[in-house]
Amino acid sequence: MRFLRYLLKTLAVMAIFILVLRWTHPLPESPAGDAAVFVPAGDDTRLGQTLLPLINANPDKTGVIPFADGRDAFVARILLARAATKTIDVQYYIWQTDTTGWLLLDELRKAAERGVRVRMLLDDNGIPGLDNVLADLASMENIEIRLFNPFTMRKPKLASYVFDFFRLNRRMHNKSMTVDGVATIVGGRNIGDIYFAYGEDTAYFDFDVLAVGPGAAAVSKNFIDYWTSGSSYDALDILNYSNKGLAEMIDAVSMAAESVRGSDYARTLDNAPVISRLMAGEDLLEWTSVKLFSDDPAKGLGQAKSEDLLITRMTQVIGQPERSLDLVSAYLIPGQVGTALFLDFLKDGVKTRLVTNSLESNDVPIVHSAWKDYRNQLVRAGADVLELRARLEQPKSISLTQILTSSQSSLHAKTFAVDGERIFIGSFNFDPRSAALNTEMGFLIDSPRIARSLSAALDGSQGFYRVFEDEDGKIRWSGIEDDEQKEWVSEPNTSAFQRGIVNIMSYLPLEWVL
Repeated sequence: MRFLRYLLKTLAVMAIFILVLRWTHPLPESPAGDAAVFVPAGDDTRLGQTLLPLINANPDKTGVIPFADGRDAFVARILLARAATKTIDVQYYIWQTDTTGWLLLDELRKAAERGVRVRMLLDDNGIPGLDNVLADLASMENIEIRLFNPFTMRKPKLASYVFDFFRLNRRMHNKSMTVDGVATIVGGRNIGDIYFAYGEDTAYFDFDVLAVGPGAAAVSKNFIDYWTSGSSYDALDILNYSNKGLAEMIDAVSMAAESVRGSDYARTLDNAPVISRLMAGEDLLEWTSVKLFSDDPAKGLGQAKSEDLLITRMTQVIGQPERSLDLVSAYLIPGQVGTALFLDFLKDGVKTRLVTNSLESNDVPIVHSAWKDYRNQLVRAGADVLELRARLEQPKSISLTQILTSSQSSLHAKTFAVDGERIFIGSFNFDPRSAALNTEMGFLIDSPRIARSLSAALDGSQGFYRVFEDEDGKIRWSGIEDDEQKEWVSEPNTSAFQRGIVNIMSYLPLEWVL
């Protein structure tokens, strides 16, 4: 009885503490969004003058170019920012304070200084160390910054979870950059060196696509939906006042430009990348049918209707495969529903290939603890399961095939190809968090060329462990090591301690937040 009274008192104190924190750290009023109006692309911009003739010559089609190469994907963003005349809208989950992060941020600042309206919608969970800089940038003319589901307690920031967990647990995972309503880049990459394969650290294999025409217009409209949503707040109402952020940024940009990674970026910029060639009049685009799929931003508050969620329309996105499905997901936790879907495909004779990180390469090991049981079930049902290996040598190049075959790499892509005919490229991980908590987006593209390029890269890759069932019904791994075929009886190149921790984590009821 004494223990019960003590427990009740403790709970009462905790409840009062949480209420006090909520009272002392309230959300500001959400900014009015009636001024955010979609402006269609026109020929009064550099991009419009160059690309609108191509768009008009291909009615109802979107021009696309995929970016598997991280450096090309980064330079494309830089050159789009430089080509901007009227507007730049960026929407990202993570923006890192490293070479590529600083250089792109500086390009946005320069664009604003020459009169371009820059709008940045950033998830507040992914901008550590940027409060002062963003506060100063948001005070500049022509730059507006909003934060999605912001933390009202800035230091220590994560303490906000104590009194506002259910809102803060919902994040904006979308990734897009749209210029003048004409061209957009959508995909799986955040902003940071690791996403663009700069430097000697782990390189993420990822996938983006440049789209011009109707696809870009759809992203522009979708951006406005998020910009004016109930989860988006003016950064100046959230961030503490700063008068030193721009000075910090100028110093950081100078150091980034003079660094080895900055020189690497400059060389890529000089090698006639895609945007420069497009601006010079080359039609490098594949013109095809493209559809944007995106969660209703009300998902950020847990208020979206089921029919407005991307996961609900996933059957429409995937369609009914007749021959093959190649699904690449950095964090693959299909759950019972997804597993049943894959099992149905297998029963119908559809070649189902699932690609994700191995325990060795996974940067979030707890995800692997939730994946492994579904993996084993799918392998036994006949799925072709590949897990990316992490090697120590550095790639000489960072093309799709080379990252998959030789790098200290971690999978970060979210893409799948159906029947070698159509491909989805976006931010959606096939896991519970993407399905129910985070907002997501992506393009479904009718392109046998792009879809088959992904499948071909997987077909020829030695950068994976193939998971299989042996004659005794045990799960095993095979792969090439030191130019020889090798098999493993447990998670390859991991310690007993790592495997033990993952096994323990698999018993925790955390799958719903992963």
